[in-house]
Amino acid sequence: MNISVTDKAVNWFEKELMLEKGDAIRFFGKTYGNTEVHEGFSVGMSVDQPEDSVLGQTEVNGVTYFTNEHDHWFFSGYDLEVDYDEEKEEPIYHFHETE
Repeated sequence: MNISVTDKAVNWFEKELMLEKGDAIRFFGKTYGNTEVHEGFSVGMSVDQPEDSVLGQTEVNGVTYFTNEHDHWFFSGYDLEVDYDEEKEEPIYHFHETE
């Protein structure tokens, strides 16, 4: 699984969460809401550190963005693109089928 984070999203995370090098953001599946590919589930995020069971990760400006194996059920078959919704002023998540 690949994770990409756009520059606008990186700027939002760094500003809103006051992230510094060495910090990490975990993305996970949570109940309620919808995504482009899930009904009744949405993407949650937390400031956390990766465990041994990382499913996918990327690093931008010294900050790690990741998911772990516990959320394989949610991300299976997809890459995650994290972008920024300027209207809502919050991150938006796009799922791209893996080949």
